Amino acid sequence: MEVSVVWHLDLGRGADSMGYMVEEIWQALARAKYLEWEQASSKRSWELQSLKEACEAALEEKYVLDISRAEESSDEATTNHLRHMEALREVFSKAAEADTPNEVPDYLCCKITLDIFRDPVITPSGLTYERAVILEHLQKVIVCFWWVTLIQSQGKPLDQSQLIPNLAIKEAVHAFLDKHGWAYKTS
Repeated sequence: MEVSVVWHLDLGRGADSMGYMVEEIWQALARAKYLEWEQASSKRSWELQSLKEACEAALEEKYVLDISRAEESSDEATTNHLRHMEALREVFSKAAEADTPNEVPDYLCCKITLDIFRDPVITPSGLTYERAVILEHLQKVIVCFWWVTLIQSQGKPLDQSQLIPNLAIKEAVHAFLDKHGWAYKTS
């Protein structure tokens, strides 16, 4: 479904890459994907917590059995029990990481908006920006030296035709979003 959604979003863009409709479509898709992730995440969290509690209970029972059978010294049984409990906590903590909101890596975000890329493009200078943002700035008269430097290519103003889709970053964003659905959350 992800490829189909992206394809339709690209199709919906048509000639206007900054179109109002494209932003609305992105926002609706992001909201739906976030809600889908949130529901699945809640279910996974509940299942993980139930499994963790069952494992902890089983380890407690094993500990009690080990102490009662006196197969090991009390100190050795306690040390093993604590080691197993810590390992269990680490395993479940690691399992929950994908569902724990964190920061989106910088290389997946536009340097202007600081938002995750939707339609990244490469400028002739080799930098990647969000297409709609760079096109918006190309349409404005820019006085600020930083922007002039940003949008120039070898001393010449940047033209829209020089923007090349950054497919590698786009794929990296999709892979990241597939694994970290929380990143779909928009304000």
